Order: sequence, then C-alpha cells, then structure tokens
Amino acid sequence: MAYGLIGSALAWAALPPVGLWPLAWLAPIPWLLLIRRKELAGRRPYLALWLAGFAFWMATLHWLRLPHPATSIGWVALSAYLAVYLPIFVGLSRVAVHQARCSIIFAAPMIWAGLELAQSHMLTGLNIGTLGHSQYRWVELIQISDLCGGYTVSFLIVLVAAAVARAIPLEGKRWAIWPAAPAIAALAGALVYGHVRMAGEHTRPGLKVALIQGSVDIDMKLDRDRTKQIYDQYLSLSRQALSEHTDIDLIVWPETMFRDPLPLYTEDVHAPDGVEWSKENLLEVVADHKSLLKQVARRFGVPALLGMDTVIYGAGEITSYNSAVLIDTEGQVEGRYDKMRPVMFGEYVPFAKTIPWLYKLTPLEGGLTPGAEPVALEVHGGRIAPSVCFETFLPHFIRGQVATLRARGEEPDLLVNLTNDGWFWGSSELDLHLMAGAVRAVECRKPLAVAANTGFSAVIDADGRIVRQGPRREMAVIVEDIPFDTRVSPYVQTGDLGAGFCLLFAVTMAGIGGYSRRRS
Repeated sequence: MAYGLIGSALAWAALPPVGLWPLAWLAPIPWLLLIRRKELAGRRPYLALWLAGFAFWMATLHWLRLPHPATSIGWVALSAYLAVYLPIFVGLSRVAVHQARCSIIFAAPMIWAGLELAQSHMLTGLNIGTLGHSQYRWVELIQISDLCGGYTVSFLIVLVAAAVARAIPLEGKRWAIWPAAPAIAALAGALVYGHVRMAGEHTRPGLKVALIQGSVDIDMKLDRDRTKQIYDQYLSLSRQALSEHTDIDLIVWPETMFRDPLPLYTEDVHAPDGVEWSKENLLEVVADHKSLLKQVARRFGVPALLGMDTVIYGAGEITSYNSAVLIDTEGQVEGRYDKMRPVMFGEYVPFAKTIPWLYKLTPLEGGLTPGAEPVALEVHGGRIAPSVCFETFLPHFIRGQVATLRARGEEPDLLVNLTNDGWFWGSSELDLHLMAGAVRAVECRKPLAVAANTGFSAVIDADGRIVRQGPRREMAVIVEDIPFDTRVSPYVQTGDLGAGFCLLFAVTMAGIGGYSRRRS
C-alpha cells in the first residue's frame, strides 16, 4: 500500500493543479520496485494497488462531481474502473520479469504503453492525465508523439524510471551502473529527434482566426435569462474582435454557445405519437432560425464556426446532435460536423434508446445521436476539421479523422476544437483538456485552435507549442494568424501499430501468467 500510494501521490502532483511535471519521471519507481521483488507482501497486494490507483483517479478526476450531484456517481465509478490498470500493470510486468525473464527496462514500458492504448479504447475510451501529457510544456521532448502517438512519451518515462529502479539495490543485489546507458540513450535520442523535427521552415500562410471565450458557468437548469446572458457575452466579444481586427478570416464560438438549435427536417416529416405540432409550425421555426443566422452573419461580415445543437425532425422521430456549424457572411449553412463521440452519462445514457425510462434517473432530458463521419470545411482556401469537447482526449480518434479526410482528398490544414468547459467551474479539467490538445497537435502535425467557454481557449502550433492561451474562467478574445504546417506525421500514416505491438506483448504476458497459474 505504501509503495502504491507514494507512486500515486507523485503522479498526481505531476499533473494540475500542482503541476510539478518532473515528478512524473519518479512516480513509476515505487511500482517498479514492487515488480522487481520476488514476492509481494501482504494478503491482498493487488487490492492494495487498486486502492492506490483509486485514490489517484479520485483526486485527478474530482471535477466530474461539479456539473450535478448525480455526476458524482460517474466520478466514483470511472475512478474505480481506471484504478484496475495499476495492479494489471504490476501483475503483467512481474510475469514478464520473473517468468518470461525479460528485463524490467524492456518489459515495463511495453506493458505501460499497451495498457494506455487499451484505456483509450475500452468503455468508449479515455486518454487523460497520462504520464506523457504531464510533459506538454517540454516541447522538444513531446515531438516523439508523432511516431506512435502520445504513448511514446509515456513509454520513454517508464523506461527511464525502470532503469533507475533496476539500478537501486534490492533483495541482495548491489547498485548497478549499466541501466544508466539505455536510459541516457533513449532520452538523448528523443531530444535529438525533437530538435530535428522542429528545425527548418515548414509552414505556409494560413487563416486569421478569432476565438471567442465567454465565461458562463453551466449547470443543468434551463434558464432563459442564462441564454440571454450567453448571447450578450458572445456577440459583444465578437464585435470587439472585429472592431480591433479588420482582416479576420473566421470567428469561432465554443460548443453549444449558440443557444438556438439548428432545425432540419426530412421530406416525410410528421410528429411522433403523442406530440402535437404540424409541418407548418416546423417551417416557421426553420424560417425564424434562418433569419437569426442571417442577422448574426451580417453583424460579423466574416464566416463563423458556431457550436450549436442540431435537431432533425423525421418520420415520427426527432434526432439531436451536438454540432459545429459553419455559416457564410449571409448566414447560409456551408457545412456541419456532428460530434461523433458523445459523452456517456453526460450526453447520453447507455441502452436508453431501448429503455427510455432510464433518462428519468438522470438530469438529462434525452440523448444525443453520434455523428456519422469527420468533415473538412472550406474557409478562404483552407480546410478546417472540427471536433467537439472531449474528442481531443482520444488520440486514435483525432488521428483517425485526419487519416480519413486525407484518404478522401480532403486533408485538413487546421484542427478546431469547440468545447464548453463551463461545466467544470474553472477546475483542473481545463488544464487536462489543454494538455491533451497540445499532444494531439504534435501527433497529427496540425495546428489546433481551441474555443472554450470559461477557458482555456488557445492556439497551439503543430509542434505542440501553446502560442496563445486565454485566461481561466474569464472572458477573452484570441485573434491569431495560424500558419498551416507542411510536415507529414508517421503516426497519422501508421496509426496505433507501435502501441498495438506493446498491447500484444501485454496480452502475451497475461497468457503466460494465466497458463503458469493454471499449471500450479
């Protein structure tokens, strides 16, 4: 328990709100010393490790309790699930070291990276608060993220920590000097790679973008006064940006900050059973929304990417999406991206389509439908690829969007994330979200613009460098010329092949451990 908690405390302190990022290099050492031991002390050592992991995730994800009292259930449940990865890491690494006779310097980083990949996919996936993300300010180091994703940085950290752990005298073994060689070689190689990738000129002219950051804390209550406050803030800030800069190419509002949903309908539209409205009523709503978009567009005089809901009225059904909608200077909808990864229990409840009464147990009125595909939107000769909210927490997802659009001949020049982090009231979630965005930019070698309600809005270049950043829980306007990057990312081309090999190694160790246990 002591070893587990010391490692968890160091890992937590390496992340916001403390942010002592060098501690990330020390955090795995206590766990690695447990891996080296021939036997683990105590009657339930893996339960103790799970408790240590649970403590880490409860502290790291504390902001999940802020949107609504009911979300505290998700906070505890998610922490309990994520906590299993620490005992699994120790257990599989012990199999590799003591049964497969692998060096801990090789086995531990392989299994850690493989488990990070699994965590990014299991139960809709979540790649947050990782060891690699903690190094986002060390720009030269995180350049290796374009090789095999952000998993590469975590792999390096655990490799260096494993070398230190192997050098420490334990159970009759003396201090060892040789582990310093692979650690120094790996770290030096990563930094050389970073300097080479960042050297030279690799940009071309891009877009001048205005990111509008209002500051409205969000709760589950439906309040028309709050809607008016949001509109007043965002329209005022947009006018401020346009008055100070006459050459803006694009205005971006965060997720759902354009409060009136975009109404669309199919040709065979009719009201669901038990709902009273006619097609004539619907056409009036559509006309009113078109008029509203036209008024807003004429105030701007430039294209705008607006975060809003989309409601599609069909044959006896109503479908809702969380969208990024591009309008031109006349208010015409030029394109729309529908969020492909809605947040479980935040935007939908599993199985509620077949069991609708499940929504009565939550503050949600209904669930959002996932979007079908990524979209590249044309703006002044450049292509932008929107994402919404927590989608930037998924490395394979953003990488997959870029790769899909490239295969269609629509490779984006700029990634844009629209997020409403007002649910988390200025907490460390804002920092964790920004850190993930910096790593996503390096992985795809694309600049990333983030428009976030309450912060952090930011412009991140393709090296993961934060060029401009808005304040925490305050209003701000960020106007920046964003050049496009011409480099090619190996990670976009090969995907999770490297991390997948690490996961295969971890699964192999699980097989060896299971077989050995069965024989005994």
